[in-house]
Amino acid sequence: MTLVHKGNIMKYTEGAFRDWGYELAVNEFREDCITERESWILDNIQKNPEITIENNARKIEPGFDKLTNNKKAFICEEIKEVIASISNSHGDGKWKELILVDDRIADSIFQQIQTRPQEYSILATLNLNGDYVSDAAAAIVGGLGMAPGANIGDNAAIFEATHGTAPKHAGLNKINPGSVILSGVMMLEYFGWDEAANLITNGLSQAIEQKKVTYDLARLMEPKVEPLSCSSFAEEIISSF
Repeated sequence: MTLVHKGNIMKYTEGAFRDWGYELAVNEFREDCITERESWILDNIQKNPEITIENNARKIEPGFDKLTNNKKAFICEEIKEVIASISNSHGDGKWKELILVDDRIADSIFQQIQTRPQEYSILATLNLNGDYVSDAAAAIVGGLGMAPGANIGDNAAIFEATHGTAPKHAGLNKINPGSVILSGVMMLEYFGWDEAANLITNGLSQAIEQKKVTYDLARLMEPKVEPLSCSSFAEEIISSF
């Protein structure tokens, strides 16, 4: 689970978001998670049980030897605290089975989700960065027409397309219904109706594999294919059930 922020320059707002995210994780879900930095400390100990606090610090903090004495002492105390508090419960590789909580700078994650998407599962971010990053992620799978959305709370959930309205396309029977359909799939999965969800997902996948798609996906394909209307695309999905 990755906290996405611009806390390196917006220290009192997005930096606070990052800090609060870590605090929530370790205070509320200590048994289920580990921070990336904690994992480095414990992994260093597993690889070398005789490693000193200072050498551990050198491995997790680039340029450790050039830091001020106060900063060095702070990092060493951090390592001692990690060892004292979670080495028994999370050490010896046990942390590898837990949820890893890390953080990334917003502009960095923008390119990493495109070059190394397999390294990320959940991105937690503030609204503005979330808008940018979610659109970039949607582009990887064909555009906003294929990106589903969900708003899930403690007592209710709403599932909707991630894109906004497009009045100029209204009534033309041409837009991609994938985002709405896949939002429905997420709703079915939320209810535990996995069989129905899988039928729809498989139907959608087959239609795309056969290149029977709407104009937004057709223009991305080589060789070029003739686009289907919105309703024809839906019929192709249903025909696979």
